[in-house]
Amino acid sequence: MNYRRLGRSGLQLSELSLGSWVTYANQVDIDAAKEMMAAAYDAGVNFFDNAEAYALGQSEVVMGEALKALKWPRLNYVVSTKFYLGLASPKDRMALNGRATLNRKYLMQAIDGSLKRLQLDFVDLVFCHRPDPGTPIEETVWAMHDMISQGKALYWGTSEWSAGDIRAAYEIAERHHLHKPVMEQPQYHLFHRKRVEKQYLRLYDDMGLGLTTWSPLASGLLTGKYKQGVPDDSRGARRDMAFLVEGLTHEAKNAAVAKLEPVAADLGCSLAQLAIAWAAKNPRVSTVITGASKLSQLQSNLAAADVIPKLTPEVLQRIDEITLKLAD
Repeated sequence: MNYRRLGRSGLQLSELSLGSWVTYANQVDIDAAKEMMAAAYDAGVNFFDNAEAYALGQSEVVMGEALKALKWPRLNYVVSTKFYLGLASPKDRMALNGRATLNRKYLMQAIDGSLKRLQLDFVDLVFCHRPDPGTPIEETVWAMHDMISQGKALYWGTSEWSAGDIRAAYEIAERHHLHKPVMEQPQYHLFHRKRVEKQYLRLYDDMGLGLTTWSPLASGLLTGKYKQGVPDDSRGARRDMAFLVEGLTHEAKNAAVAKLEPVAADLGCSLAQLAIAWAAKNPRVSTVITGASKLSQLQSNLAAADVIPKLTPEVLQRIDEITLKLAD
């Protein structure tokens, strides 16, 4: 496992990391989480990604219990969480300040809830999970600055924000001498590339922006399992993941995935390993967040680290010829 700095910061992250979206508290209980986190750590993974909204807070509970049992030195691992969606029920009309917002009241209470569930004194990374057009960016920037000043988080950043909003937040922080956003967590895979490769292009040098990218497998599309429809045991078959089905069964993209199979075979790897390695090959990416519901899947994903050096310019061009025309 190799390590990369998080943008221009001094923090070093493993090039592959382990996330908990969909899996923790749904497919992965505390014992399974402990087993997989231990295996990831033994393989050199030092970054574990989470969010308040994952499984309505229960993902943080599972990860917190696993971390407590594993008893690693706190200096040796990095944990993140994200805020925006909140835990308040839409039926609770009095909780309007606790959902789909980045206002100061919500953020300052949300961090305390996450720390309690994770059983940590602080999180290393905290993300504003989505932009909030209803709250002035300046209000959010000050709240994130205060969160760090209080020692509850060490670095803050954004997730799925536009380049313009990220720059606005950075410039507000710079103008007021506040803690600046350090990283962005965007979706990034072979069929979703323009934001990372074009829209953020100037931010890497102007701000030193780091990336902790998610969904390298396009929710499983890039594994090849959806070429013949939606398997019963797949993510796409889950009722709460029904919104993914249209993309997972996209005819042209599945045809392109089939054309990637000889590329993977020539490199001696699986389609999934090829896709993860491709995302990690981008030098702007600090770490690629992988997910797994079982140990064997995790081990296979982490083996993608051995594929990264095999992605020569010639191989990358071959991949682009198959996928680039379908990318957004």
